[in-house]
Amino acid sequence: MNRKQISGFTLVELMLVVAIIGIIAAISMGYYGSYVIDSNRTDARSALTRVASSLEKCKSLYSNYNSANCNVTAASMPPTDDGYYTITGVINAADFILTATPVAGQPQANDTECTSLTLTHTGIQSGTPTVNECW
Repeated sequence: MNRKQISGFTLVELMLVVAIIGIIAAISMGYYGSYVIDSNRTDARSALTRVASSLEKCKSLYSNYNSANCNVTAASMPPTDDGYYTITGVINAADFILTATPVAGQPQANDTECTSLTLTHTGIQSGTPTVNECW
């Protein structure tokens, strides 16, 4: 009697493959979330650079950073492009310090590696807790 050999996967083999795919997916989602938070810091960096550039233009035109003729003041900081950060600043005639902090309820509020980014009139970039993570 000739029996045909049946080929295919057993249920155990199929469940093993599903378990492996689940483990790989769980690991990669953690990395992806971290990557998204890191890449969203660009929103803060570009906004800080844009505001600093406007302040430098004021300094070159009116000889101080806080001239009444400037369109950027500490009270009227423009929002970041994607809305992940708020920009605040201390602007004096001779210097400024700009700070970007994550907006509550946005994905960046979960960023524990970089809770704020700072840029000064001398171009010094800093971050909390470290500049290496933020800039």
